Amino acid sequence: MSDPPSSLVGMAKTGTSSFECDGCGWTTPKWAGRCGRCGAWDTVQPVAAAPSAPGGGGRVTAASVVVPAQPIDQVSLARVVTWPTGVGELDRVLGGGIVPGSVVLLGGEPGVGKSTLLLSVAARAARQGRAVLYATGEETPQQVRLRAERIGAVDGGLKLAACAELAELLGLVVAEQPDLLVVDSIQTLHAAQLEGTPGGVAHLRAVTAALVAEAKVRQMACLLVGHVTKDGSVAGPRTLEHLVDAVCLFEGDKAGALRLLRATKNRFGPADEVGCFEMAPGGIQEVPDPSGLFLEATGQRLSGSCAGVAMEGRRAMAIEIQALVASTHASNPRRATSGLDGSRLAMVLAVLQRRCGVSLGAHDVYASTVGGAKLADPALDLALALACASARWDLVVPERTVALGEVGLGGQIRPVPALSARLAEAARLGLTTALVPPGGGAQAPAGVTAIEVGDLRQAMRTLTAGSPEPSPSVGAAQPGRPAQEHQHVARARERPACRRHPARRPREDWAALLGPARAGSLGR
Repeated sequence: MSDPPSSLVGMAKTGTSSFECDGCGWTTPKWAGRCGRCGAWDTVQPVAAAPSAPGGGGRVTAASVVVPAQPIDQVSLARVVTWPTGVGELDRVLGGGIVPGSVVLLGGEPGVGKSTLLLSVAARAARQGRAVLYATGEETPQQVRLRAERIGAVDGGLKLAACAELAELLGLVVAEQPDLLVVDSIQTLHAAQLEGTPGGVAHLRAVTAALVAEAKVRQMACLLVGHVTKDGSVAGPRTLEHLVDAVCLFEGDKAGALRLLRATKNRFGPADEVGCFEMAPGGIQEVPDPSGLFLEATGQRLSGSCAGVAMEGRRAMAIEIQALVASTHASNPRRATSGLDGSRLAMVLAVLQRRCGVSLGAHDVYASTVGGAKLADPALDLALALACASARWDLVVPERTVALGEVGLGGQIRPVPALSARLAEAARLGLTTALVPPGGGAQAPAGVTAIEVGDLRQAMRTLTAGSPEPSPSVGAAQPGRPAQEHQHVARARERPACRRHPARRPREDWAALLGPARAGSLGR
């Protein structure tokens, strides 16, 4: 107790350590059995505190300048030349290809095809005459060779090495001098001088920092495979994503063949691009035109279906949204989605019921996208609303019709970005009629009739109008326009009268169901 207070404080700072979660990077000064952020058990590990600066007080003295500052317009770009990987969809996501000295982190669920994709990229780079080193810590070289035989990725310029020690991997890099290094995976590497198990917070931070430093010094491109947590994010501390130059997530249902590669961070290109791949017996194959995968090709138009166009980065993809509405006696009707945002579906259903009189309180609603696409574009609100109304009323949306627009809480149709690109994609796929927000009709290409709709009720009335022009006002009569006959009209007329409402007339078309301008007691 005779020591001065400053000495006690210094000793406390030197001996203390923090604790960090292996899964999400949550830190705490005391150990906890359960992570306070992600809720995982037994993932909080101790992390040694950084040593204090010499001299006391934490002050750092200035050092001599080794490389002076220079104007940005005089910085040479001779060594920064992007080289394509040979996989067009991967080049799209990376911004044109791989930049020498860059480090790319590729994450994804087990079995989604991360190793298969990178093995194919490594073989293509070897065929281009580049030195490639593939370091695996999860498989043996024989297992990697078997996969390479299956996907046609065997090349003499591709060298394999099974190593789980960081020092051993750095020694191989010095000996082989590769232009491209593939590490599968970063969680299997460990540093001997650090305590703990491989994949821990300290090991991931140290291994990634060492590989990034080696890649920058040698101008060596590095592709890292990373595991993901149960919520789909890259496992490890958040600093892992800050250290690398690009972070890509490989998504897809293992039961299906479609795979989507998304860039969440990219220092050399756009960070919102998406690449489409297909898992085939011969490996991962790119899909340059994915719109055909997301449209129903049966040719038979059914109720509960409407087409839309979503933007993934700078790519427009036509999507068909399907909905199913079924009566239920449960007190809480189900609202299930597949590939769509559940909160958007709940909002659209509320707008349909309040603004358009579509009663769905006693019905289960199921909504999904064709082909397994996962989208959250607000421009699909109008297509989702029309699909739900079509399923509720058993009405068919006219053929070759696409709906583009965001639905507001008042039922109004709001403008969406990149409308011209969406309409161009619709025209390329043969869609001839487009429901667009006000002011978007002038952007329609040749072959597409753009109908401007101001709100959701007006969009529904337009579906049965004989003329492509929209109705002048919501709820106004349409004199001189013949009612369009559908296949469901004959079936509706043959149905017996409703027991609860025996005087109700059979529902014939969209305009008749909407009734007056104010939402009435439709469907109640």
